[in-house]
Amino acid sequence: MSHPRTAGQSLPDLPASRTEPDGAAVIRVLSYNIRSMRDNRAALARVIRACAPDLVCVQEAPRFFRWRKHAARLASATGLLYVTGGATAAGPMILASLRAHVERAEDTLLPRTPGLHQRGFATAVVRIGGARLGVLSCHLSMHAEERYAQGGLLLDRLAELDVPHAIVAGDLNDRPDGRTFRRLAAELQDGWAVGPWGDEHTTRPGDPPQRIDAVFATRGIEVLGCGVPRGLSGITEANLRSATDHLPVLAALRIPALS
Repeated sequence: MSHPRTAGQSLPDLPASRTEPDGAAVIRVLSYNIRSMRDNRAALARVIRACAPDLVCVQEAPRFFRWRKHAARLASATGLLYVTGGATAAGPMILASLRAHVERAEDTLLPRTPGLHQRGFATAVVRIGGARLGVLSCHLSMHAEERYAQGGLLLDRLAELDVPHAIVAGDLNDRPDGRTFRRLAAELQDGWAVGPWGDEHTTRPGDPPQRIDAVFATRGIEVLGCGVPRGLSGITEANLRSATDHLPVLAALRIPALS
């Protein structure tokens, strides 16, 4: 569903990160396909910094020669820390701010269909403020049947994290009316559908408009806003175009404190 805005309509600020008096954590989660950092790396770092995320779920992280060095450089350039993923998850990666305490992290390679790309999940369990949550970064297959099976494996992996709350963010290679997207949205909250903010489509201007990147959250997490950010401080359209071939998806989520 599209949520058009009138010309000149201002975009309300997305809530800033904070820990509330009851221990609940308001966090900012960024999902971003960075195309193996093959584009303008300075622009990429500027966009990520401008989003001020607590957690970044990366897709198409560097996977080949000296990939760890490239991941470390991206973390350093954005003021974040490498948590897990990259080549060990076949592309998905997680970065985090100093606000996040990482309890554990694990990468999972998925069953591979001959002739298709290897896929995987980067997962972690973190504590922020008084909240504890699971995080899963994914990049699903372009092949419909394999993608649908991976959607089921994603839900299974989320359950295995055994945490009260969790988020999933990634490039689904599927649109909201697609079978795999609908499978996930039936079990999880689709951030844009629940709390639309910013723009919907995650493809760059000039490309066919579609929403194939998303942030999902388990029930009990409050979605304060989710979408493609507009008007980021110091960020031009040229920065967004040159950073990578996807647009970022930014969400503000309120995670209840552990009881």
